[in-house]
Amino acid sequence: MLSYPILASFGLLFIGLTFLFSKLSQLLTRLKPERKNGMVVQTNWETLPNSNDLLEAKVEKQILFGPVGARLRRKDGVPSVLEEFVFGKKVSIVQEGLVLEKWNTLDATELPDFDICLYDPELDKIRVLTQISSFDWHLAEVQDKKLVFKWFDGTQGGEQVVQL
Repeated sequence: MLSYPILASFGLLFIGLTFLFSKLSQLLTRLKPERKNGMVVQTNWETLPNSNDLLEAKVEKQILFGPVGARLRRKDGVPSVLEEFVFGKKVSIVQEGLVLEKWNTLDATELPDFDICLYDPELDKIRVLTQISSFDWHLAEVQDKKLVFKWFDGTQGGEQVVQL
């Protein structure tokens, strides 16, 4: 019975502080200078990590709790075959070029459907190495002219060896 007035006092104090901070926030919002109307040009292109500072990516499709599909272009401005496709943001550098995840579709019901490709930046060519139907894959080993990919789809895993 004695705790009721103490609890009620803390409740009223909490409500009062919340009201005070709310009014302070409204006051500060009114004092903020208004933005000038103008055209702000922002680029959505950002440097793709692990691409040796060669590629830029622009998000094309974001899958909820999943990977991001992006358009790629060369950072040096040279027109490229990369601009025709959508790729994942997984990039691995090997001696022969860049290993990329090329998306075959943007339809979320048909994903995962990826071609693992080798991009040769000197010749501007994409070569399909294998197809993997899993979001969770990685380049496990690079041996003499061999790439070993490991994947896991939630219930089973596997390994694919590709000759270069």
